[in-house]
This record gives sequence, structure tokens and C-alpha cells, in this order.
Amino acid sequence: MHQDVEQILVTEEELNKIAHRLASQITKDYEGKKLLLIGVLKGSIYFFTDLSRYIDLPCNIDFIHGSGTVSSGKINIIKDVADDLTGFDVLLVEDILDTGNTLKYIHDMLSKRNPESIGVVTLLDKPARRIADIKADYVGTDVPDAFVVGYGLDYDQYYRNLPYIGVLKKSIYEK
Repeated sequence: MHQDVEQILVTEEELNKIAHRLASQITKDYEGKKLLLIGVLKGSIYFFTDLSRYIDLPCNIDFIHGSGTVSSGKINIIKDVADDLTGFDVLLVEDILDTGNTLKYIHDMLSKRNPESIGVVTLLDKPARRIADIKADYVGTDVPDAFVVGYGLDYDQYYRNLPYIGVLKKSIYEK
């Protein structure tokens, strides 16, 4: 697996620091609120786990899974949240904010369910590819317009378990 990575962008140590930094800010910002963390599956699972462990507040957790394609613009919800959002301050936890299409769709859909607020935290932001009008309230780090894998991010469902974020070699995905 590691031989398929051209370059490491964010090391395991840096990922840990990012999760701590964001969790500390979220802890301050959501103190006294009824926090519901919603992980956007599948890519956010590692970040979601670390982030939620470092948030020093009582909070509920849930997950949502949406999929779609840039070309079709159609988003399908594969797994919806189970909780009633009324009264919750919702924080969507995303692995990478890329085109923003899926996240914008999820954000708008959940906004109609009476939450107190909806925020977004993303580990990685790739503004060069943004299509939808959405931005994160909390960003771990920006990444260039490259094919990144690891720490939950995948290519064809592989490479999620790399302990870092790396750039996948073009020879792997241009076969």
C-alpha cells in the first residue's frame, strides 16, 4: 500500500495535532449547547473517532451516508440520521470538502429538521475543486488538487487504513 503513495501530505502526528486543535475550539464554541456530531460516512470515520474523543463535552453521535457523482449532480442518501434534530446544535464531520455537492445536499436536508444550528468541520479542504456554495466552520488543513488517500479517504474502497494522508500515484488510478 505505502508504495502506491507518491507523497505524504499530512503525517500521523500532524493528524493528531489537527484533531486536538479542532476539538479544543469546538469544546469552547459548543459549551452549554446540546451537541450532536454527525459523521459523513465512510471517509470521516477515523477523523470522527479522534475528534469526538478529544471534544470535552457531552455529545450525541450519529452518521449519515450520501453518495453522488459530479456529472449527475444526483445525491442518494444511503443511511440517514436516526435522531430527531430538534433542539440540537448539529456539527457535520467530514473527511474532505471537495466539490461540496454531497455536503451541501446533506446540510440543506438536515436544516429542514429543526436543529438549533448546523456547522461543518472538515479535516481537509480542497477549495480548488469547490462547485457548491458551502464552506466549513472548522478546517484541519488545506490540500492541493491531488488525489489524496489515507486516514479514511479511499480509492476504490482501499487505502482508508493508511495512518497518514498521502497523494496516490497516478499510475494507480489511471489504469
